[in-house]
Amino acid sequence: MFNFHLPRTAAFDALQSLARERILILDGAMGTQIQQLGLAEEDYTGHGSGHVCRHHSDHPQKGNNDLLILTQPEAIEEIHFKYAMAGADIVETNTFSATTIAQADYGMENAVHDLNAEGARVVRRALDRATAIDGKPRFVAGAVGPTNRTASLSPDVNNPGYRAVTFDDLRTAYGQQVRGLIQGGADIILIETIFDTLNAKAAIFACFEAFAEHGRRLPLMISGTITDASGRTLSGQTPTAFWNSVRHARPFTVGLNCALGAAAMRPHIAELAAVAETFTCAYPNAGLPNAFGQYDEGPQDTAVQVADFAREGLVNVVGGCCGTTPDHIRAIAAAVAPFPPRKVSA
Repeated sequence: MFNFHLPRTAAFDALQSLARERILILDGAMGTQIQQLGLAEEDYTGHGSGHVCRHHSDHPQKGNNDLLILTQPEAIEEIHFKYAMAGADIVETNTFSATTIAQADYGMENAVHDLNAEGARVVRRALDRATAIDGKPRFVAGAVGPTNRTASLSPDVNNPGYRAVTFDDLRTAYGQQVRGLIQGGADIILIETIFDTLNAKAAIFACFEAFAEHGRRLPLMISGTITDASGRTLSGQTPTAFWNSVRHARPFTVGLNCALGAAAMRPHIAELAAVAETFTCAYPNAGLPNAFGQYDEGPQDTAVQVADFAREGLVNVVGGCCGTTPDHIRAIAAAVAPFPPRKVSA
């Protein structure tokens, strides 16, 4: 079904080599940084200070963080640049919700291609700036979020057979997103915060269709999310079952992100590391949110816990999710530096 005989990109080979030498660093949260900008509705649309978006919608746009790629590109580039200078080898695009399915909430479905293509270009500009300073190679990860719909579960408790989205709906939406990311110059496709593996399978399918069109295979990073103390994804899978559901894609990394802080994530990433035949990636939240939805765990506290992952040989790539900042990434990078990466036989 998937063409693994496609030639790999040069970035794919470079990443494989680097991941065997040391633990690679992923960036941290985007939303946390955007919140600090204190943007208003007119900033989101670009009618205040910014670039006016050529895509029109009658819906309010405040909260549509992906749209800032087009209306506040300098601000988004600066966030990416700060993460790069904090030590991130891999920096994600601000495209978590840049699918037609997710953008329908804002009436911005027509903007999806531009969001993804420009999203990758904005990161590339930031990384080129950083590399010009210190000479370190860095990689653009095209972020593909789960959408706000689930293919495995019914949103209607009175109709368990109902689905708000189909596999083909997801495949089409993800395909449009991934093609935009590739056109913009993404080095990696990162399918993240997976709560429903059927959604992820649609994204994987779409990726390989896009790779075939592109004529090159990009590295795939696949990251699930354990939603609570049950140790399962929302659709009911343990980390081992999750790996067995996606291993056919031969991902560059498989891992976990979001929902949990590092301490709570540890047993689940350990389970995944014990079964996965590829590199592993972990990017936890800065602890759990407080009563006001804020994250109180400081950079050093998070870094000490992530360093335990490295000390125990569980990870190849580490970073931060909700609540983390460039200071968290800087501390994590320093904390894991003394430790070798997890050994992978393949």
